[in-house]
Amino acid sequence: MDTNDLYLTLNDGNRIPRIGYGVFRMTDPAVCEHAVAEAIKAGYRLIDTAAAYGNERAVGAAVRGSGVARNEIFVTTKLWITDTSYNGARKGVERSLEQLGMDYVDLLLIHQPYNDYYGAWRALGEMQDEGLARSIGMDNFTPDRMADFLFFNDRKPAVNMVECNAFYQREYDKRYLHEHGIVMQAWSPLAAGHAELLDNDLLSHIAGVHDKSIPQIVLRWLTQRGVVPVVKSANPERMRQNLAIFDFALSDEEMAAIATLDAGRTCFSPRDTGEAVHDFLEQAMTYSV
Repeated sequence: MDTNDLYLTLNDGNRIPRIGYGVFRMTDPAVCEHAVAEAIKAGYRLIDTAAAYGNERAVGAAVRGSGVARNEIFVTTKLWITDTSYNGARKGVERSLEQLGMDYVDLLLIHQPYNDYYGAWRALGEMQDEGLARSIGMDNFTPDRMADFLFFNDRKPAVNMVECNAFYQREYDKRYLHEHGIVMQAWSPLAAGHAELLDNDLLSHIAGVHDKSIPQIVLRWLTQRGVVPVVKSANPERMRQNLAIFDFALSDEEMAAIATLDAGRTCFSPRDTGEAVHDFLEQAMTYSV
């Protein structure tokens, strides 16, 4: 396979691997470092972390110890809400770079659409110009928030990372982002391993046709839609399986069949009321990274 098939080109000219490895909730440094080392050994070249995950130091150690050149590994981190402001952003990014032990990150995201993300975006743009971040983008921005943001900013995000899986397909979000040249990344692409996904009859049938697993079918379905999934597993064999999705293709009929699984809602606790957002922010702002 042409290695170019394993990357997408972002709107700033940089390339992003078409699948990534995430470390959400890997709070034990030794466990996280070992898992990232195994992921890189398996072939992952996109490693996704965040200031709020508390494991940037372990990720950096694994990247440095991997034996793979730094410029061959695409590292993403995210700015937490407490640093989402013009003055806070630089402090937050400098802290993340120190934790990672790196001079730059490949992708820097505003983690949540709260606080002064307009000010933070100006700071991220300056840091991109300085080379501290190769690409910059958003995380968890809904289309309405993104539309408002794009209307008042000339510099476009390269990426928007959102929950996206077979039960919450975000087709409208994907089309809107595509219209503006923004790549969609997917967190929780396997719906956090929900049994409803792993035991689904339709996905099981399609998996049997291709002699693949259900997770491989879902990850392939995402990549064929132009979405970049970020998947998590501590099992080296499953890591390798999740990468083995570029030696087959789903038919148009199979893609259409999977589209019928869309429930149109999050697989987690929704944050679609004022009370839910207030409770989330109350917790988030007490968390110090």
